Amino acid sequence: MLGVGDKFPAFSLDATVSTDPKTAFKTITDQDYKGKWKLYFFWPKDFTFVCPTEIAAFGKLNSDFADRDTQVLGGSTDSEFVHLAWRTHHADLKDLPFPMLADIKRELCTELGILDRNAGVAQRATFVVDPEGIIRFVSVNDLSVGRNPQEVLRVIDALQTDELCPCNWQKGDAVLKV
Repeated sequence: MLGVGDKFPAFSLDATVSTDPKTAFKTITDQDYKGKWKLYFFWPKDFTFVCPTEIAAFGKLNSDFADRDTQVLGGSTDSEFVHLAWRTHHADLKDLPFPMLADIKRELCTELGILDRNAGVAQRATFVVDPEGIIRFVSVNDLSVGRNPQEVLRVIDALQTDELCPCNWQKGDAVLKV
């Protein structure tokens, strides 16, 4: 699996960006959102139970991530059409403010090292990538356990200080001085 300090891989994937069939799809690449921090989070499957709780929670915090100059991008190994159907039929996903990447060939998940060997789907992985395309944070949860978007936001706050941040540091707290 790629880790902290590695370059995030180049990719070009179809994404679902709205529920309007005329404008629902867009190709997203690693070159989009230049100069921004990126938060990539992957889930195992659409139309499941844990996944929409996380996706909706990231959606609710989207403006907080945007305030930190961070673009949120979610994704799975489902197609853009499955993403569209899920967004259309799940009340908590209808108005998502970020793209849902469709890694149907499993190329990005394979390159990241997050394709689950047993299930053949994306692991529940999170990557924070700086504006230069370098991975600065990675976490992977068991397929059955949702992650904490507030914690990801806290980590981005800490990374953006360029300082030493102690355990449980929160934005506005003192940083460590050596």
